[in-house]
Amino acid sequence: LALRLQAGPGSRGQLPPLWKQLLSLASSAVLACAGIFLPFALFQFYAYLRFCGAGPGPEPSVPQPLVQLAQDRGYRLAAPGGVKPPWCSHRFPVVYSYIQDSYWDVGFLRYFKLRQIPNFLLALPVTLLCSWAAWTYVAANPRHCLTLGLERRKSEEEKPRAGFCCPAVFVYVVHATVLLVFGFFCMHVQVLTRFLGSSSPILYWFCAHLLQEHEPLLQSEAADDQTMAPRSGKFLLASSPGSCGRGTSENPLVRLLLSYRFITPLSRCLLGFFLSYWLLGLILHCNFWPWT
Repeated sequence: LALRLQAGPGSRGQLPPLWKQLLSLASSAVLACAGIFLPFALFQFYAYLRFCGAGPGPEPSVPQPLVQLAQDRGYRLAAPGGVKPPWCSHRFPVVYSYIQDSYWDVGFLRYFKLRQIPNFLLALPVTLLCSWAAWTYVAANPRHCLTLGLERRKSEEEKPRAGFCCPAVFVYVVHATVLLVFGFFCMHVQVLTRFLGSSSPILYWFCAHLLQEHEPLLQSEAADDQTMAPRSGKFLLASSPGSCGRGTSENPLVRLLLSYRFITPLSRCLLGFFLSYWLLGLILHCNFWPWT
């Protein structure tokens, strides 16, 4: 809406009136928010009826073997002796926040303890990478970040910047930064790697950006590709991702691994982090050892 309001007088006449734009924006926002929050609200309502209300009929009792197992393991039952849980009396009875608070000890700065230092070390690489990514983007686009991308400049309209620092990446940087801050201060920090790795592409985009910007091997091969491409169409066919035979050897990641002794220390750290995380996670997690 802000970008439409910045349109010139000629193009503004072709747009619908402002009240129609506002109505369209409000209706789409309401529908989108309802689609997100309605399932969550329905589940909270079901939990309230299940644990706090009488319900439509008598609730089946928990089998005694399960009760005994819970007592042996030190588990806490949801409503022992028919007593309603404390969250039922809250003004907004949300069962999920109560479970996180009472059972998982999740909260702001609750994980900042000396005995959790190994878990913070486990989350340190992804924390540094995402923080570095946010700083790099803000330093490259300070005005775009200060205006939250709501101001369109002529240079962006004529020839937008490509790569990691292009304006279109701004929303992903904000999303990844919010997840990083929330996960670092309010969650079990050891899950931060898979939390960010499965929620945002920024981690992978920024690592690829660092390799392209600071690895001479990739830069020299990119220059060779540009000079050889006009000469031979077979070269492009052989280096395509879907080609057979030479497809593996033409993979940039494989070439970096094969030239591990000759690449920069930054490339070694990036490749070493991903490979070690994958290998250790595969071994430890499959053998039921603690791993994020």
